[in-house]
Formats: sequence, C-alpha cells, structure tokens
Amino acid sequence: MKSKHKLLIVDDHPMFRDGVKTILRSNPAFEIAAEAGTCAEGLAQARSLQPDIVVIDISLPDGNGIDLARSILSYAPNARVVMLSMHSKVDFIISAFQAGASAFLAKDSSRDQLLQALDAVLAGKQYLDGALSPRVLSELLARPGSEMRMADASYATLSRREQQVLRLLAEGMAPAAIAERLFISRKTVENHRTNLQHKLGITSPVELVRYAARMGLIDLEA
Repeated sequence: MKSKHKLLIVDDHPMFRDGVKTILRSNPAFEIAAEAGTCAEGLAQARSLQPDIVVIDISLPDGNGIDLARSILSYAPNARVVMLSMHSKVDFIISAFQAGASAFLAKDSSRDQLLQALDAVLAGKQYLDGALSPRVLSELLARPGSEMRMADASYATLSRREQQVLRLLAEGMAPAAIAERLFISRKTVENHRTNLQHKLGITSPVELVRYAARMGLIDLEA
C-alpha cells in the first residue's frame, strides 16, 4: 500500500488548524504528522519528523512564517511549503516564493483549492491562489527589486527579541504592554526599539509599520 504524505501544520489558531485537519483527514493520501502554534515549535517538529509538506501561516507569535519556511527547508530540504495569509499581498507572495515556498494560499481559500495546492506541490509544481497568475509571478521573481533584498538583509541582523518587539510595535502596542507580554522591563523594550530602528534605518512609527508589512509581519488591512 502506498505510504501517506506526512503533513505539518504551523498556525497559532487552534480552530484554523482543526479546520485544515478536517479537510485533510477526508483524503487518504495525507497524514497529519504534527501541528505547532509557533515558529520554534514548527522548526523543532520539522527537524524531527522530516514532513513531506508543511502548511505555514505567515503571521506567528514569535516570528513570521516566511523566515520559518526558509529555516525549515534548510533542515528538511525535501519538504514542500504551502504558505497561508489572510490577504494575498504582492510583497508577501514574492517573499514567500523567494524563501522556497511552493504554494501560496489565502486563508479563506476553499477546501478544493487547498487540495489542489497540495497535489500541485507534490507533483513538483508551484501553486498560487490570488490575483496574480503564475506567469506574472515568474516575471516578478526574475527581476526582484533591490528594496526587498535590502529589507531581507536588514531583518536578518535583528535578534529574535528585536524581531518580536518590531512586530508588536508595528501592531500598535505600547512599550509598557510589550514589556508585560514578553516579561521584560519597559526600559528593555525601549532599548530594543532604539537598536532595531538603528539597524533598519527607521526614524518614524509610520516607517516601522510599513517595513513590518513589507516583511509579512503584519497586515495593514487587518
């Protein structure tokens, strides 16, 4: 009997994970090997299980799914990554495929679209659900802009804690609230903010929000 394809689901909303599991359990070709709610958990599961497919939400509590996809593929190079997002923003799509994702889906995609995406990536193809056609996406990837490359390089210089602070600041949280969320002092939060602004060359809250949106850390429409 043909072995099932192992899937890992990484999303911080249990109800959404349950929905994906319900869809996949109806298909005998797939097996839910594990699920995770954070980047750290997802990376650990991927390293241990070596899944065939990883379904990843872009927005996660301790980072973003695009960086996670890149990390997972370094440890599980044979895996296929299906990226999820609340909105099909061009910058998110480009960054996801540049990180090695094989498919990009909006979170409100249908059951059939998810199954089509899984079949496509298993066949070695790319799948895109959204306004952009695969042909247009190929053209965009053939000439990536210097701005995105610089953004990726700058983000890589941030520590994990600075990345967390960046995301929470961009979401509109005050330093005191961030300190409480991360169990650190307000002064430490302010120091992280100063450091990340210096590393990224950001001088205003508006620039910070735009940068976070471009990196897929937040959604401006949410």
